[in-house]
Amino acid sequence: MMKREVLPEILDSLPPDDPRAIRSRRDLKRLNFCMGNDRWIRSVLARNVKFAQKGIVEIGAGNGDLLKTLAPLAPTAGLDLQPRPEGLPAEIKWYSGNLLEQPSLPPGGVLLANLFLHHFEADDLKTIGALIEPFELLIFSEPLRLRRVLTLSQCVTPLVGSVTRHDMSVSIRAGFNMGELPTYLGLSDSWRVTETTSGLGAIRTIAKRRP
Repeated sequence: MMKREVLPEILDSLPPDDPRAIRSRRDLKRLNFCMGNDRWIRSVLARNVKFAQKGIVEIGAGNGDLLKTLAPLAPTAGLDLQPRPEGLPAEIKWYSGNLLEQPSLPPGGVLLANLFLHHFEADDLKTIGALIEPFELLIFSEPLRLRRVLTLSQCVTPLVGSVTRHDMSVSIRAGFNMGELPTYLGLSDSWRVTETTSGLGAIRTIAKRRP
């Protein structure tokens, strides 16, 4: 099994208006579509409407593209280091800042993270685990840390920019295997956790609070 290794990703150090950052975010949007991450998240929400209606919060919300598709369904809020994206619908609340420096998260029933939690070391994931405790449903899609996924990623390197080529392999090496993310977050027995993997390199976690 590959050892987990968290290294800096180039995109995280670029200003939002840097042409390389713009290209990389475009690459990520296409990769997300191909992996089906957004479709999977929406399908989980469709099966858990009672939680979604209490509010949906996305950490690491990026450009807010996923929240735009969810806003007609429920109250939504996003948290990211970057400023509020241009053109984001007014009904979507936006919080700019470092997740680890937040005393608490916006209220809601559902917490989402899509290709975001792999950025954090074990100690930081424990801190995040305490922040997400008030939610009732957690939905996470992260890179699956396997050599075959690294090999698969090489098939798309000719189609993406230099930043994405670098960051993609870094993300996979910082990803998770079955059982790791719930353990890092410190999810207790009060959560019912289900994990699955996809053929295109995602590990997907659903944690629902027990009655």
